[in-house]
Amino acid sequence: MTRETVRRLGALALTIGASACAGTAGAPGAAPAPATRGALAGDTSTATLLPPGFGTLRQQDLAVRVSLVGGTTVQLLPLDESFIRLLAPDSYRAMRDLQASRRVALDSIAQRYRYPRYSVWYVSFFGREQGEARFSPFEVILTNAGREFRPLDVVPVTRGFGEQRLQQRDVQSALYVFDGSLDLNQPLELTVETTRDGTTWSGQILPRVERERALVRSRAGRSSAAPAAATPRPR
Repeated sequence: MTRETVRRLGALALTIGASACAGTAGAPGAAPAPATRGALAGDTSTATLLPPGFGTLRQQDLAVRVSLVGGTTVQLLPLDESFIRLLAPDSYRAMRDLQASRRVALDSIAQRYRYPRYSVWYVSFFGREQGEARFSPFEVILTNAGREFRPLDVVPVTRGFGEQRLQQRDVQSALYVFDGSLDLNQPLELTVETTRDGTTWSGQILPRVERERALVRSRAGRSSAAPAAATPRPR
């Protein structure tokens, strides 16, 4: 990692810090349209989204985790609206609030790159062994549909993220912004440093997501039908 990368990441931590380079494969081509907040949040059309408040999943049910050599575990949770609406209501609100709390920084990234849409992930590094462990925040690659996606930029959530160090039981987190061409409904492979996981997303998370989507539709349907059934018909 270059000195400039370390300086930039440390500055972000100081500017944004308090509570968790650039480049993707392929050229962007023609100048894309300015990003919107919907593009950053992962919204496609609200008409196609499931209603919030009916999910039951936990954050770890949607997250990919890998354990690195050296005593660090890394967890990636997608913050795409179509996925986090499957979370239990408290977790859904927490993820929405987290993005809202970093909205200025996220909007700045969107204005800088001006891609049509973005994929935002909540990434956490956990220290699991005694002593100090180092981590490399930009050595995270998502492989999807034959393309490698590297973070465009990182928005620290926890104070000290830019120091890139972990003590035992310490957690450092950030929001990672990727090119929104990444398709979460397709198989996805995660590589962090030299550790790779190519099965968890397609083998566990996507089937769980499809089951929960069906259940959310059923719960939402029953909820909307109940008031109608209780309303007396006029004589």
